[in-house]
Amino acid sequence: MRDVAGRVRGGMLGGAGAVSLLWAAQVRPSARPDALFATAAHLTGLLAGYGVLVLLFLMARVPAVEHGVGAGRLARWHALGGRYVLLLCFGHGLFALLGYAVHQGLDLVSAGRGLLGYPALAAAALGTVLLAAVGASSARAVRRRVSHETWRGVHLLVYLAAALAFGHQLVGPDLAPAAWFWALAHSVVAVLLLWYRAVVPVRQALRHALRVAEVRAEGPGTVSVVMHGQHLAELRAEPGQFLRWRFLQRRLWHTALPFSLSAPVRGDTLRITVKGLGGHSRRIRRLRPGTRVLATGPFGALTAARRTRPKVLLIAGGVGITPLRALFETLPGGPGDLTLLYRAGAEEQLVLRAELEAIAAERQAGLHYLLGPSGGAWDPLAPLALAALVPDLAEHDVYLCGPPGMTEATRSALLRAGVPAGRIHCECFTF
Repeated sequence: MRDVAGRVRGGMLGGAGAVSLLWAAQVRPSARPDALFATAAHLTGLLAGYGVLVLLFLMARVPAVEHGVGAGRLARWHALGGRYVLLLCFGHGLFALLGYAVHQGLDLVSAGRGLLGYPALAAAALGTVLLAAVGASSARAVRRRVSHETWRGVHLLVYLAAALAFGHQLVGPDLAPAAWFWALAHSVVAVLLLWYRAVVPVRQALRHALRVAEVRAEGPGTVSVVMHGQHLAELRAEPGQFLRWRFLQRRLWHTALPFSLSAPVRGDTLRITVKGLGGHSRRIRRLRPGTRVLATGPFGALTAARRTRPKVLLIAGGVGITPLRALFETLPGGPGDLTLLYRAGAEEQLVLRAELEAIAAERQAGLHYLLGPSGGAWDPLAPLALAALVPDLAEHDVYLCGPPGMTEATRSALLRAGVPAGRIHCECFTF
């Protein structure tokens, strides 16, 4: 997995280097201010166009990338890359405006009007505005106030923004030698997006014919949804991974919700366990048996393939127990090799408790419930507490899943306790 992440990161950086070399091969040195501004506009424009393609590629759901890098890390790369792309777009526009103003001897307002008179430039400017809207919707303060559907709908504007900017990237004498490169790059990314985000989901829906078999309560505000389907072995869904689920029932069909498998795939049966979804929670509890389900995936890299050591520690917080429960059952290991720590506010909040205790007894694995309110005087996930619970903690692989705040704090505690960063495996999913 680390090799895949390194190759993907190296490929992205290598592509940026190739784009810079393309710019360097075309640049004509000049000390004139308008030429300097034009040269800067050319470089930032090339990098911005390349950056948009990288962002689309990261979210194309290519299985080799999703499984090798991990959905959580891809989302972080995508968010960070989006900030850089916006800066490059704004820089490109500013340098182009200044260069045109100096070259024509105009003020900035008149120069802006002149540039927007070119249809391709006007379309690219609109594309930049749409990208800025997408970036604004991803700001933490905004995301807390908008629904998941609204956020996803705004993000679809990225495709329109890329299409609007495409024509601008193919015009101009300095871009003509690179036109074939941009056309090929856009075509490849477009095919990947169309295949993995449209064709594959439709094919999976027809092939597996998933339907809800049962909805059963697991605890306060928590339910398990059991689904039956066909040819489920072909999904190759591993414990620790998640799929995006769309339930074809009123007020749920329009939302694709990411939930982890809470048990291994068994024959024609899949199961997810859901907690704390606001309005969606009530609707999922009311799912009727026989409801058609569309599932795309699997996604994520929190699987057995990340394991590097004989002993494994699993740390779950809240509903983060769902992927770790499946791993607790299936990770290879003998007596004493596996330990599960389950953090919850109170005993009644423990989910799938009977199953966890049965697995622990059968596998002779360690199972500890860490109960108490978050922010209390005693932190059961502090470095000393972890070391007391788990002897030779630094020799373990650690699988970690829970709310973002708990995950970040626990990862920091593990590092302070001597666990190497490469042995801490976690994914955090928030929209």
